[in-house]
Amino acid sequence: MTIVTANMSMSLDGFVSHPTDGVDILFGWYSRGDVVVETTDERWELKTDAEEAEMLQDAKVSIGAIVYGRTTFDDAEGWHGTHPLGVPVVVLTHTMPRGWPREDSSVHIVTDGGIEGALKKARELAGDKTVVIGSADLTQQALNAGLLDELTVDVVAAMLGEGVRFFDNLKDTPYELEQTWARPGNGVTHIGYRVIKP
Repeated sequence: MTIVTANMSMSLDGFVSHPTDGVDILFGWYSRGDVVVETTDERWELKTDAEEAEMLQDAKVSIGAIVYGRTTFDDAEGWHGTHPLGVPVVVLTHTMPRGWPREDSSVHIVTDGGIEGALKKARELAGDKTVVIGSADLTQQALNAGLLDELTVDVVAAMLGEGVRFFDNLKDTPYELEQTWARPGNGVTHIGYRVIKP
């Protein structure tokens, strides 16, 4: 069965983006090392420490599809049709972006069915590999709908003070999580959890 997980880089005080800085501080760990992790897009060069590089290589092999919202799609300019990890992307949005869908792209737009529809499409694309949600809002929706199996957080050694929180708007709390692994990095700690469903 396909596992659905969520992953984001988050500040110690719980934010995944800042109103003016965006994600620059939070994504700094992707370029603090000396081991290059290849991507499918030459504009994206990842340089981490050896353990993080191994973690990213494992992710490239295990991830079958990534789910994002419209804001990330717009900010990334649709990844010019191909995500840097080379995996299919599902974008959940209310309206079809101009110029999409594109036949030459591995980015798929879902405009109906909500988070359930987006995850259904992602599972189809992923096969037996993992589906990863990379949006705070969609993570919250998946948690509220009981659709999230796991959660990984890259906790960055920074406090943003304001911005978009990873875990707002949760219903039926408290949620119980089981920590499954933890790995220190360069200015970041990577933690994995299993979501314990009621």
